[in-house]
Amino acid sequence: QVQLVESGGGLVQAGGSLNLTCTASGSISDIDVMAWYHQTPGPRDIVATIITGRGTVYANSVKGRFTISRDNAKNALYLQMTSLKSEDTGVYYCNDVRRVAAGRPNWGPGTRVTVSS
Repeated sequence: QVQLVESGGGLVQAGGSLNLTCTASGSISDIDVMAWYHQTPGPRDIVATIITGRGTVYANSVKGRFTISRDNAKNALYLQMTSLKSEDTGVYYCNDVRRVAAGRPNWGPGTRVTVSS
């Protein structure tokens, strides 16, 4: 089972940018649907999804501001975050969407993003 570790979070002013990285302990080539999730106190919500051979899907709240990408050769998933807003504050996680849906998420530690206004 691949372990996922998120990094790149931090404190940024509103309007600023951050680049998050999700590093996997093994190959992600066979994981066709991966996503970044955002958690404030409460459940994790998907903000960006990348589907092999299909493209990307974004939550309305981040559309036009966030970009998800992956590099299978580096076993990594990325999230470029621009024009950050205070409501983007929270902890960000990456995961295999199918494993989450199956109830076997194996969440990583997440990376905290704090946007100050």
